[in-house]
Amino acid sequence: MPTILVVDDEASIRRTLREILEYEDFGVEEAVDGEEALVALGEDAYDLVILDVKMPKMDGMEVLETIAEEGYEVPVLMISGHGTIETAVESTKLGAFDFIEKPPDLNRLLVTVRNALDHGQLEVENRRMRQAITEQSTGDLPPIIGESAEIQEIKDTIQRVAPTEARVLVSGENGTGKELVAKWMHHKSGRAGEPMVEVNCAAIPSELIESELFGHEKGAFTGATEQRIGKFEQAHEGTLFLDEVGDMSLSAQAKVLRVLEENEIERVGGEHTIPVDVRVVAATNKDLMEEIEAGQFREDLYHRIGVILIDVPPLRDRREDIPLLTRHIAERVAQRNGLPPKDFSEEAIQRLQRYDWRGNVRELHNVVERLLILAENPVIEGDDIDRFVRAGTDEGPTQDLIEAYDDFSDARDQFEKHFIQHKLHEHDWNVSQTAETIGIQRSHLYNKLNKYGLERGD
Repeated sequence: MPTILVVDDEASIRRTLREILEYEDFGVEEAVDGEEALVALGEDAYDLVILDVKMPKMDGMEVLETIAEEGYEVPVLMISGHGTIETAVESTKLGAFDFIEKPPDLNRLLVTVRNALDHGQLEVENRRMRQAITEQSTGDLPPIIGESAEIQEIKDTIQRVAPTEARVLVSGENGTGKELVAKWMHHKSGRAGEPMVEVNCAAIPSELIESELFGHEKGAFTGATEQRIGKFEQAHEGTLFLDEVGDMSLSAQAKVLRVLEENEIERVGGEHTIPVDVRVVAATNKDLMEEIEAGQFREDLYHRIGVILIDVPPLRDRREDIPLLTRHIAERVAQRNGLPPKDFSEEAIQRLQRYDWRGNVRELHNVVERLLILAENPVIEGDDIDRFVRAGTDEGPTQDLIEAYDDFSDARDQFEKHFIQHKLHEHDWNVSQTAETIGIQRSHLYNKLNKYGLERGD
């Protein structure tokens, strides 16, 4: 149900508008002046504002101008008992959807309200589409967020390597951002004007991977009712991103190796070779050296695709990047979903930094989106983290330990490490206070810090 904020200093006007709108099944909230209206807009999201022009303290034109300056993305319908053409024109220039004189004609009011709501919904959908197009475009990629030494090294490597033709292998756990690194490698290269074609090797059945990569001729196999152009040909003069390359079958690996050696492909069922000019960037969440030892990955292919090696660290190893990441994700999520912007208190950020984030940046993104939708206040507090992060599940640091360790002493050590880290954060890394709180000697606590390699910023 759409919610409308009615702003007018006359109680009788507010009451009349409420009765009309609620009869039409709209939710209605009221503000008696411009200052109260801006407070309400800062705390809640509204689908429409009906705003009086003449009010004490701050008139409607000032409120309208502030709404535009602060970036509140809500349609505004101006009303006035002293309306003039000049006022109507000025309000429209400031972004008002329409202008209606008091007392409003009932039919015109309802038609205008519905049109304004439709317009607002259309604006939200347009923002979502623009955001989606922006994210898919290599011309305006999401930045690689972080100031940690590991992320700075990755950025520097991209700057040095991208302009070359060197093949790149990006490794890291699921959700760390390997695909984003690959996209920036393409975007900074001389091939940026040509396509970057992505292949998820883990998502394609082994019997179809060769057709997907190299294409096939009509009649090459049962179901091949027409010719298909493969990913290598689609990426000609551009970049081919082989995601989860460690899941590729040995048969496909052999053929990819041949393509990289000879720069030509042969479609499945074809009789002729086709030259291709492709730069390959690959990614994997597996240890390919272990896969080679197990006979699951070709060592010669590894050396072909791994000229430059980039390892993307898990989020738990760069906790100092979590504040930047959290606020960046929150801004993008709010824009995409038409949500009011929300900030995070320091306590909320500190609590987010204590999680191990087994799903890495992808998991953090999901959590931030959940918080923006479900948290009620404009600033997300520590209590919101406790309430909504993994709420209703058995997950969390304790559950992580139970699932991750079979040996009692290893699990005990990890719990002790998390416990000490948590208490140090609570006391702003004051070792003396922390030692007194947890009931051990300060020298003993220093020994624990050395044992677990704990430093401020972890």
